[in-house]
Amino acid sequence: MKKITIAIDGHSSCGKSTMAKDLAREVGYVYVDTGAMYRSVTLYALRHNQFNEDGSVKTSELEQQMPQINISFKFNAETGRPDTYLNNECVEKEIRSLEVSNHVSPIAAVPFVRTAMVAQQQQMGKDKGVVMDGRDIGTTVFPDAELKIFVTASAQVRAQRRFDELNAKGMPADFDDILKNVEERDYIDSHREVSPLRKADDAIELDNSNMTIPEQKQWLMDRFKEKTNQ
Repeated sequence: MKKITIAIDGHSSCGKSTMAKDLAREVGYVYVDTGAMYRSVTLYALRHNQFNEDGSVKTSELEQQMPQINISFKFNAETGRPDTYLNNECVEKEIRSLEVSNHVSPIAAVPFVRTAMVAQQQQMGKDKGVVMDGRDIGTTVFPDAELKIFVTASAQVRAQRRFDELNAKGMPADFDDILKNVEERDYIDSHREVSPLRKADDAIELDNSNMTIPEQKQWLMDRFKEKTNQ
């Protein structure tokens, strides 16, 4: 059976990663969480004082340190999903904090950061058989991907999902703060100069505002089977 490249793009907190991880596991593909890569760079920048007081990035300092930022994924047998490692430290929980969420869009808008991440992502997916989710996979990273999905949902629904996710992990969460973060990230992601968030012309759009996770999984599996003639 021929292997394909699957690109899943969309707004923050719309459930892309859950869909992508589950599909990859079911069909035996490699899963790459590109958001976790940008979040890892953000965590590194926070730990190394790479932000100015106004929230902007100290780009010249960060650019010098980029070669020292090593991001990798290791499979977690307990969860059945890959964990994110920053310089060999598991940071899966740390990168999901609201502090990282509040700083990740400015990091992701820095051109040299995107260039470095896109190069790594293209290397990870060069042999196909990969499911990758992010903001610019179908437009920039893999414009020739055989299956492209663009996922969206209302800001209110996405904020509620993030709020529930943080609560379930025992992490502090305020709904209004999260909604503000979602709306701010939408604006930054859609208006940045390098690889802005947009739907690829040949992507299939999925608004999952009113869908359950099992319904989303089935919908995505159906699209996969159509593309691989199963």
